[in-house]
Amino acid sequence: MVESNDSVSVDMEKIYLGGKEHHIRTGSGSVSVIVYGDQDKPALVSYPDLALNHMSCFQGLFFCPEAVSLLLHNFCIYHISPPGHELGAAAICPDDPLPSVEDLADQIIEVLNFFGLGAVMCMGVTAGAYILTLFAMKYRERVLGLILVSPLCKAPSWTEWLYNKVMSNLLYFYGMCGLMKECLLQRYFSKEVRGSAEVPESDIVQACRKLLDERQSINVLRFLQAINRRPDITDGLKRLRCRTLIFVGDSSPFHSEAVHMTAKLDRRFSALVEVQACGSMVTEEQPHAMLIPMEYFFMGYGLYRPSQVSDSPRSPLSPSCISPELLSPESMGLKLKPIKTRASLKV
Repeated sequence: MVESNDSVSVDMEKIYLGGKEHHIRTGSGSVSVIVYGDQDKPALVSYPDLALNHMSCFQGLFFCPEAVSLLLHNFCIYHISPPGHELGAAAICPDDPLPSVEDLADQIIEVLNFFGLGAVMCMGVTAGAYILTLFAMKYRERVLGLILVSPLCKAPSWTEWLYNKVMSNLLYFYGMCGLMKECLLQRYFSKEVRGSAEVPESDIVQACRKLLDERQSINVLRFLQAINRRPDITDGLKRLRCRTLIFVGDSSPFHSEAVHMTAKLDRRFSALVEVQACGSMVTEEQPHAMLIPMEYFFMGYGLYRPSQVSDSPRSPLSPSCISPELLSPESMGLKLKPIKTRASLKV
């Protein structure tokens, strides 16, 4: 693995809504990191799902004023893209070695070392959640907490493996074709926002569809192949000591995996939030459902939203709906139903 002092940042002078992009050379290839905010603040590292980057995976959450006030008030954001998934990325040479999920997790430690970061907060979606969980297992002292959205922890089931093989063949032979985009949109979103013959698809789905056109198919294929060869990391979950907050949509194809993962985590340090009528990408489909659980989660670290920002009337949760016990690591085993606005202890 390349040490941090061997990493090189290429300042692209690209500004995305106040963020600056850096390309950092690692032992497993170059990785794009876009940094938002004051680098003197604690760090929050994000990692997106397959075929996505920070614009297509976290835009809904970070464009929400209440979330911005909570996150940017407390953190400097480091958006890591999977190799070749950043905006304007060129196609990766097919002869380059295919990275494993272990290699992708090791890239994160090189990014942290390059920026001189210590322990960080992590936020990942599905495949990105798996990479960050693996990173937290390998480098426990470098992770303050995990916010995981529709996470994976088991090896692919036969059904998922076969589905991923179909997507791999589509990418290899046809690129980011219409059918491939439909497969990905079903992975990300619930049928309520994907639309039907009678109901047009929502704006967020249309925007995601356009952003998928920008992906280089070979780069997506490489990430998909790495994820489809991932090992089961369930046995290591009990050894995690950082707090973990899990979100999952009840229409997500990975709903049962998120429930399984929650059951295997230490209940003193973990909580599950199930969002009704939502797919995998809660960050885009129902970002307001994340606000109050995240706010209470951060309170456990002494972090707060600025007092001048009021609670969002659009949020399906209000503070009175969540037990203050969520702040206690001994009682992190809460299962919250945001749309029903009730909280009950999981027995």
